[in-house]
Amino acid sequence: CITLMIISLATTATAQQCGRQAGGKLCPGNQCCSQWGYCGTTDDYCLSSNNCQSNCKPSGGGGGGGGGESASNVRATYHNYNPEQVGWDLNAVSAYCSTWDANKPLEWRKKYGWTAFCGPVGARGQASCGKCLRVTNTWTGAQTTVRIVDQCSNGGLDLDA
Repeated sequence: CITLMIISLATTATAQQCGRQAGGKLCPGNQCCSQWGYCGTTDDYCLSSNNCQSNCKPSGGGGGGGGGESASNVRATYHNYNPEQVGWDLNAVSAYCSTWDANKPLEWRKKYGWTAFCGPVGARGQASCGKCLRVTNTWTGAQTTVRIVDQCSNGGLDLDA
């Protein structure tokens, strides 16, 4: 009995931290990050309804989805890119992704709002440039699709106002 308790304590002590509690760190091996900032694979860690932070599963059954990764409770701040005022020119706003995306067709640059992205799930840096995100305001239910054009340091999104 004492041996089991020691093993249990050792296992608990080595649990992997993730999410906002660990600076946006992702879990290894495609595990989910719980609302408390620990990695695991059970519904307690992985369901959106349990406030999973990254690599989450949708709550409830049914329905197809868009695939990809999901995160809940992502920090969102605002950055005024004003793309309309600069002719949708990524170079004019010194966007990180301008190196790769500034010469994309105008229709491509205009299609979605712009955002800076820095986790907690998905690609970062050049690998994230040009990708689109579906953002839902859980308070109002409002949804929008945004294109990643820049990096940020807030551990989430920096949305164009």
